[in-house]
Amino acid sequence: MNDIKCPHCGKVFKVDEAEFADILKQVRDHQFEKELQEHLDMATKDKENAVKLAESNFKNTLQAELAKKDKELAELKAEKERNLAEQLAKKESEIAEMKSKITNAETEKKLAVTQAVNFVEKERDDFKIKLQSKEHEMQLREVSLKDKYENELKSKDEMIERYKDMKLKLSTKMIGETLEQHCETEFNKLRATAFPKAYFEKDNDSKSGSKGDYIYRETDEAGNEIISIMFEMKNEGDETATKKRNEDFLRELDKDRTEKKCEYAVLATLLEVENELYNTGIVDVSHKYHKMYVVRPQFFIPIITLLRNAAMNSLKYKAELALMRAQNIDVTNFEGQLNDFRESFGRNFRLASEKFKTAIDSIDKSIEQLQKTKENLLRSEDNLRLANNKADDLTIKKLTRGNPTMKAKFEELSDTDQTIG
Repeated sequence: MNDIKCPHCGKVFKVDEAEFADILKQVRDHQFEKELQEHLDMATKDKENAVKLAESNFKNTLQAELAKKDKELAELKAEKERNLAEQLAKKESEIAEMKSKITNAETEKKLAVTQAVNFVEKERDDFKIKLQSKEHEMQLREVSLKDKYENELKSKDEMIERYKDMKLKLSTKMIGETLEQHCETEFNKLRATAFPKAYFEKDNDSKSGSKGDYIYRETDEAGNEIISIMFEMKNEGDETATKKRNEDFLRELDKDRTEKKCEYAVLATLLEVENELYNTGIVDVSHKYHKMYVVRPQFFIPIITLLRNAAMNSLKYKAELALMRAQNIDVTNFEGQLNDFRESFGRNFRLASEKFKTAIDSIDKSIEQLQKTKENLLRSEDNLRLANNKADDLTIKKLTRGNPTMKAKFEELSDTDQTIG
């Protein structure tokens, strides 16, 4: 772990090696651009200084060589003059010695002097010609060296411009390769090592009428989502007539992110190549659209890493939140089941109570009916008892009392029975 101190608030916070490397890479990129500008300024100054130095060196060299040649010429002249003086002295001595012997010595002396002078003048003229030729050669060398330096500086300027253009375009606008392919290739290079359990595929679901380019999702072992990102890639060729702005695509990207239920939204773009805001690296546009970033393609992998590391740090809290939600769901389900049981039990209890009351009412009605039947039976028993008592008290005498006809009939029957007997 590394300690990082915020230059604004002074707060010290810790970052792991991956985060520190990502931040260091961003700082190095910024430092690289700064150093590049410094190198450009230095190259310009070096170019001016080199031209001035070359001119000064050529002038100094030329002056030195001219001075040297003047010195050599002066020395040669002095030597020739000394030699001539010596020769003249010698000749004069010889002439003086030989005046008496040779009458034509004076002519020979003049001839010798003339020849010597002619020789010296010829040597001097030859040297002047050589010196002029040397000066002309130096001038040609100076022009050639200036042309060489100017061509080298021009070549360096062109190389710097090509490098700036290549850096700005990030070497992704290659023949046969789109920005989407570039980003997918960069991700697949690290998929097996850095993102083994991540989902990164093209968004082919256009049911809602629109779709993003790629969706990145990653979950933990328990199935809790760590992070999800909706990506949109935008590239524009130099031949495009109408130049698009990055801001033209943010609203649609936010809509796609919401419909696909992604937490973050990232626009990887080569649009607005001269815009210094987007050329700085990762631009946070969350003040317009929640959790949205605009990046250049070289920051495609770093933005995933940064967001993923931040999500990993909050994974514990997400897991606890998911557990609390699950517990709340369990409590809610238990309460729902308890309420269902209460409602079912209450409904069954009401139905049973109604049936029980109906049965009790039926029993009460039956008891009341039986009671009436009992009373009726009791009344019948009384009537039968009274009837029986009346039957027991009934005699022929009572029946025939006041009925002489019936009395006579019974008496006749009685006499008959006696006779038969």
